[in-house]
Amino acid sequence: MKFVPGLPLLFDTWLKVYIFMTNMELLNWMDEISEEVRQWPDIVSHTHKYGGIQFDLKHKEIGHLHGNGLLDLPLNRQLKATLIKEGHVEDHHFFKNTGWISFYIRTEKDKHYALQLLRLGYEWRKGAFKLSP
Repeated sequence: MKFVPGLPLLFDTWLKVYIFMTNMELLNWMDEISEEVRQWPDIVSHTHKYGGIQFDLKHKEIGHLHGNGLLDLPLNRQLKATLIKEGHVEDHHFFKNTGWISFYIRTEKDKHYALQLLRLGYEWRKGAFKLSP
């Protein structure tokens, strides 16, 4: 699907329409996440190339949120391994064996955790986060 120009964006739009009809609360949580992250210093948001909204810190992605509440973040492999071991996140749904993780927002508690993950990605991109051995 990603190889057909515009199709991922159309698909993500349909996901949002479906979520609008079935789980309006999730859309509200995604809006709250977007509003908060956009307020962080040096954050720029724009449409992700495969749909959803992407958050960048100085031209480097800290994560993106798809229309169905799927949050994807690039981290390093050590951070990824730690988060997966804690049991809250999954290996990225497409980019296996990388630092990418995926997390589905399903509850309000998940909304708060998604913000924590984005903050972690933000701090990691700033070089302010170091994982102790």
